[in-house]
Amino acid sequence: MESQKRFVPTFSFEFFPPQTADGMEKLRATCRQLAQLDPKFFSVTFGAGGSTRDRTLEAVLKIQAEGHAAAPHLSCIGSTRESIRAMLERYREVGIRHIVALRGDLPSGMAQSGEFRYAEELVRFIRKEFGSAFHIEVAAYPEYHPQAPSAQDDLLNFRRKVEAGADSAITQYFYNADAYFNFIDACEAMGIDVPIVPGIMPINKFSQLARFSDTCGAEIPRWIRKKLEGYGDDGASIRAFGLDVVTDLCDRLLSAGAPGLHFYTLNSAGLTTTIWQRLGL
Repeated sequence: MESQKRFVPTFSFEFFPPQTADGMEKLRATCRQLAQLDPKFFSVTFGAGGSTRDRTLEAVLKIQAEGHAAAPHLSCIGSTRESIRAMLERYREVGIRHIVALRGDLPSGMAQSGEFRYAEELVRFIRKEFGSAFHIEVAAYPEYHPQAPSAQDDLLNFRRKVEAGADSAITQYFYNADAYFNFIDACEAMGIDVPIVPGIMPINKFSQLARFSDTCGAEIPRWIRKKLEGYGDDGASIRAFGLDVVTDLCDRLLSAGAPGLHFYTLNSAGLTTTIWQRLGL
């Protein structure tokens, strides 16, 4: 963890672009509430193949209009170099200086990945076309990407993204702190030396969390899964237990020298704010 201790801790919150006007108003209210915690930035996700491109831009512009730094996600699967260039030019025009560069998912029914196959290629393209105009975040996977042939292959892929020009990374969420610590040790052994900020997912609904985790490969430790299953439909007990688990995880990560936290808020401020207060941040 020595490589991470020298970075100033930063905190950030992630949203997804709402589909309705009511959803956008809720997002703005959530943003105002979380802005009181003075995060470094708010990130906004990007649908498969650019399916939320316009809504991502709208959300980013509204966040900026409130006076906060915004970092749109940009996925390259299903995209062309020209479409990516146009989006980046638009972002630069409106003052965006922070990008989360991802491979992304192939849209349903699409057989070809487009002109980019990997996030490494997207990072390299951004650096070639726009130089240092953007701070580039990439994804990291402490429990390894579900499509990676091996742990070593996933580490090598992460190193290639850093070598292509990534400034820092945000991890997939996890609930086993040792997975993050071991991942950092492995990165240090490979000479990777950028901030790798843990991604944090508050626990609200077990069924939702289980679905997300099965899709993205994030492990819910057996003892946590069994406790959550045992609560059944008792939402209050699930949230109370989840707050204890996630607060303890965050405290352990920060105490060990993690360079901040990135909260997957699901467009809601309540649980994230409570965890923040419990941590004394």
